[in-house]
Amino acid sequence: MTAMPALFVSHGAPTLILDDVPARAFLARVGGELGRPSAVVVVSAHYEATGAVRVDRSARPRTIHDFRGFPPALYEIEYPAPGDPALADEIVGLARAAGLAAETDEGWGLDHGAWVPLALMYPGADIPVVAVSVDPAAGPEHHRRLGAALAPLRARGVLVLASGSFTHNLYEIPRPFRQIDTPAPDWVGEFADWAAAAIVEGRPDDLLDYRRVAPHGARNHPTEEHLLPLFAAMGAGGMGEGGGVGRRLHDSTTFAVLRMDAYAFG
Repeated sequence: MTAMPALFVSHGAPTLILDDVPARAFLARVGGELGRPSAVVVVSAHYEATGAVRVDRSARPRTIHDFRGFPPALYEIEYPAPGDPALADEIVGLARAAGLAAETDEGWGLDHGAWVPLALMYPGADIPVVAVSVDPAAGPEHHRRLGAALAPLRARGVLVLASGSFTHNLYEIPRPFRQIDTPAPDWVGEFADWAAAAIVEGRPDDLLDYRRVAPHGARNHPTEEHLLPLFAAMGAGGMGEGGGVGRRLHDSTTFAVLRMDAYAFG
């Protein structure tokens, strides 16, 4: 079984699955480039839980249309991938062994942070998927530790897919919202360039402390949930424990303030 990397992708707006933009084209080809994983463990910014890591144990995860006001075609999309209850139980055990509180969740499913990229990467929906939560109150180091707990799964061909957004300030999307190709302002580009350099140069401590040391860190992420999956990918790929760097797979922008960058670790 070929070991899989840990991947961070930016899932953008739910319409990414329909929009003719570079990020969609990237996701549509990267699954074939990676090869077929034995399973996917997806850490999504839209699966939030506090106090304990939640791991979806559904045998048939439901497709969650967790958005409003979008084109009707989006609500008709289903991603009927199977779950893997045994893998979910194993993930809970790995998290607990790493000192993290963790429990299974029988009622979540796949939110759009999970099914939008997966439907582009593996459209057959025939690979088992297990969703793992983020905790917006826990901070970057918690999520790096969570990712590190998932790292052993990669040797068995499990893809750790962390889905968020490299920048994510919805308050500053230029109006009207439909101008998807509006160029990024300087404060978005400066943050993304800084973070890209920290990833490829192997500076995990700077990344973990991004709100203090990165240019415009808090402005690009007024809330942290969309960047927290990045730290899970870092941990799963070995960055932050004994070295390791990431490599950039894609960079582009949608709606001016959503950097759609993707990185592989390990």
